[in-house]
Amino acid sequence: MRQLDILEGQFARHETLPREAVLKADLLRTGISFDEGALVRPAGDGEHPAKEHQPKSYFIFSFDMVRQKQLDETQKWHAPEEIALTGGRWNLRRTIVSTRLNPASPYRVAPHDGALWLHVDDEPVAEVGLHDLPPYYRAKLPDGRPVAEIAPTIEWGYLLYLTVFRVCQYFGAKEECQFCDINNNYRQQIQEGRPYTGVKSVADIVAALEAIDSSGSESQAYTITGGSVTSTLQGKNEVEFYAQYVEAIENRFPGRWISKVVTQAWPVADVKRLRDAGAQIYHPNYEVWDPQLFPKICPGKTRYIGRDEWIRRIVDAGEVFGPANVIPNFVAGVEMARPYGYTEVEDAIRSTAEGLEFFMSKGITPRFTTWCPEPMTPLGDANPEGAPLEYHLRLLEVYRETMQRHRLAPPPGYGEAGPGKAVFSVSPFMDVLEGVAAPA
Repeated sequence: MRQLDILEGQFARHETLPREAVLKADLLRTGISFDEGALVRPAGDGEHPAKEHQPKSYFIFSFDMVRQKQLDETQKWHAPEEIALTGGRWNLRRTIVSTRLNPASPYRVAPHDGALWLHVDDEPVAEVGLHDLPPYYRAKLPDGRPVAEIAPTIEWGYLLYLTVFRVCQYFGAKEECQFCDINNNYRQQIQEGRPYTGVKSVADIVAALEAIDSSGSESQAYTITGGSVTSTLQGKNEVEFYAQYVEAIENRFPGRWISKVVTQAWPVADVKRLRDAGAQIYHPNYEVWDPQLFPKICPGKTRYIGRDEWIRRIVDAGEVFGPANVIPNFVAGVEMARPYGYTEVEDAIRSTAEGLEFFMSKGITPRFTTWCPEPMTPLGDANPEGAPLEYHLRLLEVYRETMQRHRLAPPPGYGEAGPGKAVFSVSPFMDVLEGVAAPA
């Protein structure tokens, strides 16, 4: 069956979901490719310089379905961070989608009638826009490193993604999360010669933000994130390490951005340390709900903290930040990954729905990213097709229904919700939440 026919069938089957969200879910789970003509811009002249788009920064993971060495040079270096879909066959409202490269994908971006269009089964279905290169992307630190490598922008300019530690101390098959390629991605980017700083200093981050702020950037939030620290890093434990960045940013730019931090789930005393440093939103990501799957998929998190303690700490953090500002992430689709996961969509949904109900009943609203089956990971190698589209669409329905039942607003720090407004690019969850509840 053609992918176009599958999409049309899912539009009819899930008619309460915006078509934008259905298409976005499928793009994120299957990836996309670009014709060379879609990425090489005309040279321009002195009066009309060539327009550059924002290239993919590999801000933490590869979020690709092939290794770098399997990409042609054009896609490797010029693929856009995100695309915006509009109009076309389904009269789409603007839909922002993260680029996940896959030369075998049924989705392809190519020139058509003087513009870029998304093609499905070689049929043009939606016009494609690329985000202009932010002015600060041309700036460099005093040592010559690009500011954009230290502080890339995602979510169509909304979020500065500050991966200050590019590897993880959950190391090897017995500790690494089985879907996560942070360590292998770091190695491959270094091998390819991409500027890729392993540990970004506080001075690096502040200097980069100076350039961003002076450039007139319209960014509204930043995320401090990186791999887990199980012992120490530069003489600091994980909370001390990540808190120092928030503290420095908030001292230099008080209130300039919404401040978000991704770390492991920590006891209340440590969570208060993050809050006191200036963090407003806390992401202790729990990845997968099922108690049998958690230790198999997240062996390091199980070894160092444990599922039950992780969940208990998420709930306790609500007393520090306020429940709405504790937003744990799960990786949507790994519940169905062989060899451990569910084989039936409804069984997987039932498990995740239990986790959503648990957290949302306490005022905590999880978010999710759509699983990208990256190679160089055990689950990606075993499941190159990812999870079924039907799973992702049922999850959107259950997520929205659970939020409505508990009268929760869309989580803060993600911009506006709803089709045509959402900018969160690695999941369609914000695209379906318009009108779920009035903002607090």
